[in-house]
Amino acid sequence: MSPAFSAPAPASAPAPAEATGRRTYLLVDGENIDATLGMNVLNRRPNPEERPRWDRISTFAQKLWDQDVVPLFFLNASSGQMPMAFVQALLAMGYKPIPLASSGTEKVVDVGIQRTLEALADRDGDVLLASHDGDFLPQIEALLDDERRVGLLAFREFVNGQFAQLADRGLEMFDLEGDADAFTAPLPRVRIIPLDEFDPLRYL
Repeated sequence: MSPAFSAPAPASAPAPAEATGRRTYLLVDGENIDATLGMNVLNRRPNPEERPRWDRISTFAQKLWDQDVVPLFFLNASSGQMPMAFVQALLAMGYKPIPLASSGTEKVVDVGIQRTLEALADRDGDVLLASHDGDFLPQIEALLDDERRVGLLAFREFVNGQFAQLADRGLEMFDLEGDADAFTAPLPRVRIIPLDEFDPLRYL
């Protein structure tokens, strides 16, 4: 699937970390987030204003563990073209866009994220992956240790079920809407709501 992202409104967001010290590496599987939003939440193609505010996601990643964030956004550029307006918007928000291409049938974004997760196993730092895709399970499991914090940011009800089995190993789960506040309007979701998150005004 080629990228279907629209350029978000300009907004300030954390720049990629340059200073020394522990960092959070934010890896965004934008196609997966967009596809899940369209097919599972909205049941149609999202309108530009309904898509995530990527600046809010990088801000959430920075605040989550109170440290600098390195935000990486993976894109499929196998068509030979990039959505330049969107790429420019990502750059303005401090993201490092990673447009990947392949002439084969491999999932270029998945492979790129898998390789990045594997490379992070040899670096200090914490990891936050924005995706629902079970293809990353082996790499996420390999990152779980006593020295590193690892999180998954997604729509909780659509996350691959095997991720839940890693909670006992230390994997933290965060919701794109409830925790990261990544959307400007409530989404039409039917999901289990923790009581301390229940806002009755949303339903009145």
